[in-house]
Amino acid sequence: MLAVTRYLVGKLAESLLAIWGVVTIVFFVSRVLGDPAVLLLPVGAGQQDLDALRASLGLDRPILEQYLISVLAMVRGDFGVSFQHQRPAMDVVLERMPVTATLAGTALLFGTLIGAVAGAIAALKRGTISEFIVMVAALLGQATPVFWLGIMLILVFSVDLGWFPTGGSGTIAHLVLPGLTLSVFVSASIARLLRSSLLDIMREDYVRTARAKGLLPRTVFFWHIARNALIPVITMIGIIAGELLGGSVVIETVFAWPGVGRIIMQAIQAQDFPVIQAGVALVAAIFIVVNLAVDLLYGVLDPRIRRR
Repeated sequence: MLAVTRYLVGKLAESLLAIWGVVTIVFFVSRVLGDPAVLLLPVGAGQQDLDALRASLGLDRPILEQYLISVLAMVRGDFGVSFQHQRPAMDVVLERMPVTATLAGTALLFGTLIGAVAGAIAALKRGTISEFIVMVAALLGQATPVFWLGIMLILVFSVDLGWFPTGGSGTIAHLVLPGLTLSVFVSASIARLLRSSLLDIMREDYVRTARAKGLLPRTVFFWHIARNALIPVITMIGIIAGELLGGSVVIETVFAWPGVGRIIMQAIQAQDFPVIQAGVALVAAIFIVVNLAVDLLYGVLDPRIRRR
C-alpha cells in the first residue's frame, strides 16, 4: 500500500510539473500571436482607446509580471475572464466538454470494438484472404486523411442522400458522421497493433505449454494470449482517448461540432489568451489522467507489473 501511495504521489508531482510546463509554453507562445485589444476595438478607435483597453485587460504590464500573475491565479483555479465571452475562461471551455466527450466516447467505443474484432480475425486467420482484407482495410483507414473522409461522408450521406445533417450537434443523427469518421482511424490503428501483438504472444513458450496441456482453444486465447496482447493496445487506446477528449480540431471544424477543440481554435484566431490557456491546461490534465489510468490498468492485466 505504501508503494502504491508513493507511486501516486510521484505521478501527481510529475503531472503538476507537466501542466505547469505546458501552460508556460502556451503563455509565451500565445503572446506572439499579436495584440487582442486591436481585434476587440471597433474600426476607427484611437490610441487612447487602445491603451485603455490594454490596461483593463492587464496587457500593459511587463510580460514577466503578466506571467507571474497568471500562474498564481491558475494555482487558485482562476484562468481569467475570456476577452470575447466576458465570462470565466474555464467555464467557456468546460461547457463544451460534454459535447466533446460524447463524440470521443462514441468514436472510441465503436472504433475499439471493430478494431479488436478485426485484429483478432487477422491474427487467427493468418495467411488467409480474411487477413488480407482486414489489413488492407486497416492500412487504408490509417492512411486516409480524416478531413477528406469527413467531407466525402457529408457529400454522400448528407448532400446526396439527405440521411444525416451536414453539421452541428444535439441529436444522434448529428453524431453519426463525425463519430464514424473518427472511429475509422481508431479501429484501423487498434486492428493493426492488436494483430501484431497477438502474433508475438502466440509464439511464446507458455502458450505452447498451455495448448499441450489440452486447454480449450478459447481458454488459451482469452486467458493466455489476448490478456497479454492487450497491454500495448491499452497504451494505444489511452493515447487516442486523450487526443479525442482534448477535442478533434479537424473533425469539429468539418462538422461544425461545438467541442473543446473548436473553441480553442476560435480562441487562437481571436487571440483570446485566457481561453487558450484554460483549454490547453484542461487538455493536458486529461492526457495525464488517462495515462495514469492506463498505468494502473497494466497491473490488473499483468500481476508481474503490479508486483513491481
